[in-house]
Amino acid sequence: MAALRFAPLQLIGPVLSTPPEQTDGLLGPAAIRDLAQQLELRPTKTLGQNFLHDANTIRRIVRTAELTAEDVVLEVGPGLGSLTLGLLPAAAQVTAVEIDPRLAALLPRTVAGRVPALADRLTVVEADALRIQEVPGRAPTALVANLPYNVAVPVLLHLLELLPTLRRALVLVQAEVAERLAAAPGSPPYGVPSAKAAWYGEVRRAGNVGRRVFWPEPNVDSGLVALDRRPPPPGDRAATFAVIDAAFATRRKGLRAALARWAGGPAAAEARLRAAGIDPTTRGEQLSVADFARLAATEVAE
Repeated sequence: MAALRFAPLQLIGPVLSTPPEQTDGLLGPAAIRDLAQQLELRPTKTLGQNFLHDANTIRRIVRTAELTAEDVVLEVGPGLGSLTLGLLPAAAQVTAVEIDPRLAALLPRTVAGRVPALADRLTVVEADALRIQEVPGRAPTALVANLPYNVAVPVLLHLLELLPTLRRALVLVQAEVAERLAAAPGSPPYGVPSAKAAWYGEVRRAGNVGRRVFWPEPNVDSGLVALDRRPPPPGDRAATFAVIDAAFATRRKGLRAALARWAGGPAAAEARLRAAGIDPTTRGEQLSVADFARLAATEVAE
């Protein structure tokens, strides 16, 4: 289990903040650059650091998340605190998971300097969201995050599995990833991310976000993806995900061939498929997550 380090809400030393550019304390471009300069921070592609600096985009994300005053929000990759400052007035608590120790230490001070009345709603956890195995405090009910592009899908799937109390998620990801996550069976972008995300809930595109609202500006557009939790289909998650992985490993092949290794040979794959009521010549992109779950649970007498 990854070690957790909790950044205190009150730290000795000056508050690193600039006069609010927005009446609600949100960070604008000048404030973002000022905070980064004070930290001598150069955003890295390795950590997927592209910081939001547009207040209207922040407000739009918070509105789209449809939070209630009772929600406990989990934010991954808060960075310099742009989205955090927008989430705090809308929720009972925000738990922010940040891998960069400099940013984890700065965030409480930024919040205390810009919205001091809301500082007690924030908990900062210095940890890798891909490795985290527990979240301190009250169980999160909503995930709202500008996810690092390079690990967006595995982070989302990990947290949905780890935290069954999450009843909704709204994540900002690369536009192509957003398309894949929300794709329906039979559509060209449908694949492993689509099928696995559908295990946890109903997934939909929730809007587009341009490049100019980030610093540094990425070379791709972004998209919002919303997920509303629902009970998973009958079956075992790990077994179902193994079938999904096998079905899309050789995407152009029919399932009889694609699932041969998984099932123990082409004949065994065909028998499993027919027993599950699935045409062996069908390709994986035609199956829903419920179909994959049914196939994983189907047994054939030898």
